[in-house]
Amino acid sequence: MRPPTLTRPDGTPVRVLVVDDDPDLAEVLSGALRYEGWEVRTACDGASAAAGARELLPDAVVLDVMLPDTDGFTVLRDLHTVLPGVCVLFLTARDAVEDRIAGITAGGDDYVTKPFSLEEVVARLRGLLRRAGMARRVDEGPRLVVGDLAMDEEAREVTRGGDLIELSPTEFELLRFLMRNPRRVLSKAQILDRVWSYDFGGQAHVVELYISYLRKKVDAGRDPMIHTVRGAGYVIKPVAGR
Repeated sequence: MRPPTLTRPDGTPVRVLVVDDDPDLAEVLSGALRYEGWEVRTACDGASAAAGARELLPDAVVLDVMLPDTDGFTVLRDLHTVLPGVCVLFLTARDAVEDRIAGITAGGDDYVTKPFSLEEVVARLRGLLRRAGMARRVDEGPRLVVGDLAMDEEAREVTRGGDLIELSPTEFELLRFLMRNPRRVLSKAQILDRVWSYDFGGQAHVVELYISYLRKKVDAGRDPMIHTVRGAGYVIKPVAGR
């Protein structure tokens, strides 16, 4: 029996970038991931991986360590400048302990060695995406979950660690936009457009004000989940290690 389909928190297909210089292997992997209902793009080297990541904005990357123009660790560092919260599964023929350590140290989330089973790769990706709060099961209903923060969109209820959080309508919409894009840095312009439908000019202080309101309610007395990325915007992500 197939496991329930995973989608992004907003209900759209999970996006995965497969980076491997073996076109046959990349095609087989892509087929297995598309069977999950996910949107998949492939790249054969570091340069095309960078371009693909900018266009697709993937939720996860399956990344070979050995590439013709660079190595996977370098590609990962470049990816993190664009997508700091992307889930990365290293895929390589290497199985030495030092290579595993290098992959995790570089910011990878998991490591699978060749030869591998397609079922294992898919299962690892599903686990990474769910733990990161970047995907949910279709049968979970209208709930957004990031770490210990949960939102029932139909009941319009928000809890953190089981404690109910009272929000104004605008605070709720702002938090919903953040939670639908976990680990993604959202600019003030994006937030204004989606939450207030304003043009950007002259309204940045509105976003700053409501972010401060949310922090007082969501993060008060707890490890912070809502973060400012200086010069870029705001991001919500689970507390590290939870």
